[in-house]
Formats: sequence, C-alpha cells, structure tokens
Amino acid sequence: MYTSFFGLTDKPFSITPDPRYLFMSERHAEALAHLLYGINEAGGFIQLTGEVGTGKTTIVRTLLEQLPGHADVAVILNPRLTPIEFLLAICQELGIFVRDEDEDSVKGLVDILNTRLLAAHAKGRRVVVIVDEAQNLTPETLEQVRLLTNLETATQKLLQIILIGQPELRTLLEREDLRQLAQRITGRYHLDPLSRDESSAYVKHRLKVAGSTTEIFTSASLVELHRHSRGIPRLINIISDRALLGGYTEDQHRISPRLVRRAAEEVHGRTAPHWPRGLAVGGAMAVILALSAFGIWRLLRTEPVPPAPVVAEVSAPAVETPPVAAEPALPAPLKDLTEILRADAPQSTTPEGAKAANNGEFTSLFSAWGGNYDAAKGRACDQALKQKLQCVFQKGTWAQLRQLNRPAILTLTDADGNTHQVVLTSLNDESANVRIGETTHDVTIAALSRYWFGEFLILWRPHTREPRALSIGNRDEGVRWLRKSLFTALGQPVANAGSDTYDEELAAMVEEFQHQHRLDVDGVAGLQTQVLLDSLTSTEAPLLLPLAKGG
Repeated sequence: MYTSFFGLTDKPFSITPDPRYLFMSERHAEALAHLLYGINEAGGFIQLTGEVGTGKTTIVRTLLEQLPGHADVAVILNPRLTPIEFLLAICQELGIFVRDEDEDSVKGLVDILNTRLLAAHAKGRRVVVIVDEAQNLTPETLEQVRLLTNLETATQKLLQIILIGQPELRTLLEREDLRQLAQRITGRYHLDPLSRDESSAYVKHRLKVAGSTTEIFTSASLVELHRHSRGIPRLINIISDRALLGGYTEDQHRISPRLVRRAAEEVHGRTAPHWPRGLAVGGAMAVILALSAFGIWRLLRTEPVPPAPVVAEVSAPAVETPPVAAEPALPAPLKDLTEILRADAPQSTTPEGAKAANNGEFTSLFSAWGGNYDAAKGRACDQALKQKLQCVFQKGTWAQLRQLNRPAILTLTDADGNTHQVVLTSLNDESANVRIGETTHDVTIAALSRYWFGEFLILWRPHTREPRALSIGNRDEGVRWLRKSLFTALGQPVANAGSDTYDEELAAMVEEFQHQHRLDVDGVAGLQTQVLLDSLTSTEAPLLLPLAKGG
C-alpha cells in the first residue's frame, strides 16, 4: 500500500523471515560465532537465551545456513514432548528408521540413536540437536536430554545439544533436580536487545534493502522508535510498519516522532508517554529522581542484570566428566572487513551482475575455470558463453552457495550504501577466503553476513549445446549426461544408466535427488538441479570446499 509512496520496492518491516533483510549486529554475530564454535569444538550443551523478539530464531536460521559440511542436525521446534516423543522426534529429524516395536521403548530408541552416533563418529561427522523454545521442556524430558550426553567414546561426546529459549530457561535450569544438566553446559550466551545506535542502523539497513534512497525516518523519530521498542527487533518492525502506514495516510514522506508515538500506541494498545517541550523544572527533577531510584534498585537487586552479553560462561564440569578446556578467543567478526571495504573503491551494480565487477574479479573467476577474460571484448557473460561457460546470477543464502559449491562474485553493501564486488574463492566451517581488489583476505562468515544480502554470480559449464531445463520427452546428449551423473550421485553403477530418453524412471530419480538436497521437487532437471549435480560429479570444475567423504 505505502511502498510506492516512499519509493520502496518491498515492505521493509515484514515480520516474515527473509534472508535479504538479515541484520547481524555485533551481539548477534558473536552469538552465532559461539554456536558455530560449539558445533565444531565442544560437547554436551550450549545455551542461548534472549527475550521474545530479540532475534533468536534469526540466529538459528543463519546457523542452519552456515552449518559445517560435516554436521548432521536435528531441529526440534515444538519441545512440549514426552521423553519418548522427544527421542522419536530426534530419530525422525536424522532420518533414522525406527521399528514399530521400538517406538514405545526408551531403551530401544536410545540404542538406535547410539548406533547412528557411533557410525557418524566413525565418518568424522558431528550430530547436533537444536531445541528451540527450550523453556517449554518438562523436567522429565530435560533429564532424558541430559542422559543423551552420556553417549560418548573414550575421548569425545557423540552428541552436541543446543538449547535456545527465553530467559525462563535460565530459571528452569537453576532447579535443584536439574543441577546435573546445568553442570554440563559448556557455554552460555544471553542475547540483549539492540542498542540505540544498532536500532537506527537496523531500520536504515532494512529500508535500504527495500530500495530506499532517502532518509525516511528522522533522527529524532529513530530515538523515539528505540524508546518504544526497547531495542527488540520484532517490535521495531511492527512499530515501523505502522509508522510508515501512518505517514502514507497523512501524506508525510518523512516519519516524525509523533508518527512513531502514535504507531507505538496502536501496537501496545495504550497511550505512549510523551514529554512536552515545556516540561516544568519540578517535573524534570522528578523524572531524574525516579531514574536515580531505579538505578539504585538495580544495584541492590540480589540477582543483578549483566550490563552486556557474556562472551563465554564456562560452567563447572560435571563430577563424572573431566574439566572443560578454556575456549580460545573468538575472532572479532567485523573490524577487519570494515577497514578493508573502506579502502576499496565503491562500485555500482546491475541486474546481470556482469557490469558490476571490476576487471580483476572476472579475471579471477574466469581463471579458476581455465578461461580468459578481456575487458575490451565486451560483457563478461557473453565471453563466458564463447568459452562454453554460463553466468548464473541469483539471490540466495550461504546454504545455497555451499550447495552449488562454485567460486562466486558476491555483492557487498557497506554502511554508507556503497556496493563492492568480491570473489569468494573458498569456504570452511567458520571463515572464507575472498579477493577484494588486488589482494585476498581470510574473513569470518559472520563478518561477510553483515554486508552480503544474497546477491551472487557464479560460472558453470552446461552439458547441452543450449543451456535449458530437461524434462520428460527430451532426448539428447544432455539427457545422457543427466542419467549418468544421477547414477553416480545416487551411488548406482553407471553401466546400468541405460536409455538416453528422459522417461518416468529418470524423472523419479531426479525427484529423489532433489528431495535429498532440499531442492524444489518437480522431476524437472532445471538450472539448480544441473549445477548441483555437476558440482557433485565433475572432477574438473573448481570448488569452494572439498566434497564430503562418506556422505
């Protein structure tokens, strides 16, 4: 309704998750870094808490997109389960077959799970269980969760459990009968709301992604917005959306503090406090005294609220386990990349992505494929076609980049709205190697996520004369390649590949492949299916990360 009025291409404050709008504050990036560290290094439990709407679910979604290639994950979104139901949910998430006679047996389910964990350990894989809304777990189910951490080898825990919940989770784990579980928590992190500066940056970021080219919220209205939202991202979204609607109805292209206050009143269902400019000195003194009294009350509380997120709170180890080694310092996720981008000349971007990158970026990308790029010979993607390569320009996530597994040109947007093109040359679990200008840098994925909003360009080598989707009825060299590659990817003898016609049998194999790799299951071998299949089977194409061994 109001998008065109403000010159926007999209609603910037929808509460529906959209990876394009991901905003990683320093505390969100730090929380994510701790979860990733726990998956790679720790064992037992990791606890992440935060008030409603502070961004815990956003962190979980980002974590799932950045999971290391050697991790198998079970996500439990509805923890109001009995101990048996909880064990069954983990088995279902991990794709473990459970016989009917074992469905009602705790011992049978634990034995099945232990067998899977040992098999994963033998292959060098980590198994992680993420429990969202963990404050809703019953003490009985929590005790069963604790017992799962007894599954171990002589040197390592076999299961990593991440508990994510509201502050009530901390209260729950302070119970005397749950002290054994609390002692096994190797890392705790509490996610505080955004600061005033972070709230302003959050609003500007979302507006910029939605196409804004002007300052829609005044500085005073951003201060007012933080006061009414208390820095909670979900409330910022709801109030900002109402304020934009109010500006539209009043034909105001700039959002004032009054519009924010009125929006907050609608959201909270009550009159928002407003201090007039002519506030009497006596009234001001009363406010100051009230704030001072509040500060003294905070100091005298028996359980003081920590002023900032805890980097890592390592609890005392359980009696039956050896002490947990101190965690190494985690890298600061933003400082280095910020300085690097400041030194890089800003660039413009185009829908094709071909004119956006400097010559160096395309030279590097073509070189990875054994090709050559010459800026004097026209558009890069036209040159790619002449070398039997094809440009693929998309908006996606880290998970998609890992899945496609190709070197890529990423479009980054800095704090001033300038765009920069960098070549992503390799990935590991926590960091990436990128080429910016004439130099390469190792940076954390959390740092890149602050500036990357999903735009990327890759090259790939199609296996048909004219790149196109393959479907039932097609018959050419592309279908032959597709059938042989599917047999290889699905672990079947290529000698049995048979017909070069795209028939029902081949469509079923495509659907199975798409299901395994979480693509849209339609039985049509489109661009995503072909590029991913080529990544898994080609021995000549450059890769971002080495293919996992043993599945």
